[in-house]
Amino acid sequence: MSEVRERVREHYRTLALGMTDDCCDSACCGGSDGTGAGLYTAAERAELSDAAMLASLGCGNPTAVAELRAGESVLDLGSGGGIDVILSARRVGETGRAYGLDMTDEMLDLARRNADEADVGNVEFLKGYIEEIPLPDASVDVVISNCVVNLSADKPVVFAEMARVLRPGGRIGVSDIVAADHLTPGQRADRGSYAGCIAGALSFAEYDRGLRDAGFEDIRVEPTHEIADGMFGAIVRARRP
Repeated sequence: MSEVRERVREHYRTLALGMTDDCCDSACCGGSDGTGAGLYTAAERAELSDAAMLASLGCGNPTAVAELRAGESVLDLGSGGGIDVILSARRVGETGRAYGLDMTDEMLDLARRNADEADVGNVEFLKGYIEEIPLPDASVDVVISNCVVNLSADKPVVFAEMARVLRPGGRIGVSDIVAADHLTPGQRADRGSYAGCIAGALSFAEYDRGLRDAGFEDIRVEPTHEIADGMFGAIVRARRP
């Protein structure tokens, strides 16, 4: 797991340090292949600075998936440049709270700058791993993530951590890369690297089973667009009992 983690960290550290319009050509770097800033509405893009939009490296729009409400606390796993944390903070309002968790110092620095520029005060960025979330049990209402869960080498632990930090009745609204059920792990690896978000993707059936094993209910894993042959951007919803 440590080797995968360090490869991913270095990839996103490099992106944070050299964020430009043509930052990279991987599947999770704001390309024209159904990823990045284009997945947000014009109204959402208008809420954010150009720098924040350049830091949009995901495969979906989890703030829309999660249907955030005023007063809720929300945690973004792998918050990167902070775009989803900023949008979440505005959705939950002054009585709510938005946390961003990332393992990369350079991304955390970028996110804090973007949040300051957006003038949102109800945010907090935390350094840590999505396999070891530095928050107490039952402390948030919603967990979101944007093309990050697939980067973990220990997804069952990530699912268990999601369940741990959620309050009873809490929910997840995740955008992720998911593989067609017929693809083997080797075939998924042939389609892209771990840092490019594809090699580590679970299949639809594996995602459902993993969330169920972690205790989630009302699980839905639904494709939205094809990223590569047999690989899909998907929205994942589930609820903690």
